[in-house]
Amino acid sequence: MHDLATHLVLLLLLAAFFAGFVDSIAGGGGLIAIPAMLIAGIPPLEALATNKLQSQFGAASATIAYARRGHVNLKSQLPMAGVALIGGAIGAFLASMVPATFLAAAIPFLLIAIAIFFTLKPNLNDVDSHRRVTPLLFGLTIVPLIGLYDGVFGPGAGSFYMLGFVLLAGFGMLKATAHTKLINLGSNFGSFLAFAATGSVLWKIGLLMGVGQFLGAQIGSRLAMKNGAKLIKPLLVLSCLALALKLIADPAHPVRVWLGF
Repeated sequence: MHDLATHLVLLLLLAAFFAGFVDSIAGGGGLIAIPAMLIAGIPPLEALATNKLQSQFGAASATIAYARRGHVNLKSQLPMAGVALIGGAIGAFLASMVPATFLAAAIPFLLIAIAIFFTLKPNLNDVDSHRRVTPLLFGLTIVPLIGLYDGVFGPGAGSFYMLGFVLLAGFGMLKATAHTKLINLGSNFGSFLAFAATGSVLWKIGLLMGVGQFLGAQIGSRLAMKNGAKLIKPLLVLSCLALALKLIADPAHPVRVWLGF
């Protein structure tokens, strides 16, 4: 198992379980899984690529759970997931060519803005509201753009999908969460295919963590369906803020480099 000690394998399994649990409710599972892989001594590129493999198990698990309860219609939403897949694949291929400096600088502040939006916006519940764009327009613009971002950079993609579904598609929090998991699965799978083609995926570790992701997402999605917006909203805000702080705390983050911190 990539010559990892038993205690590190257990660490990765537990991290994947917790990542699947959190991601199925509010997104941000990579915030847990990727640092765990780095702590275990896995190089950054392999950690990013392997995260795309193992996170699919969590996204698929949550999608199945939500679909069984009627919160997402898989048949009608598959084309949108397919568009996200294409966006994710293109993004992953572009990742080595696109200068990510400005993107990396902006993302933490966008995540903080999302956290503030969900904190301050009144009447955020599980009831659908006014739809501002048609499903076709949403699927042809917002979905591929976030899918592309997911492939190029990745952190916070689930939060951006959530914001789009709530603000533009008019979905309630629970419905938005359910649909985010399916679309996220698409963009993750697309970028995973690109990483797999370059040989960067650690298969044994990714599949092992996938088991933890699947189990964690089953429990998390059930809690989300039981508690709805009361659980999803605060966890989404915390997830956005934690991810933003983690990105800014990185000594190599462009803003810190530019300011000389």
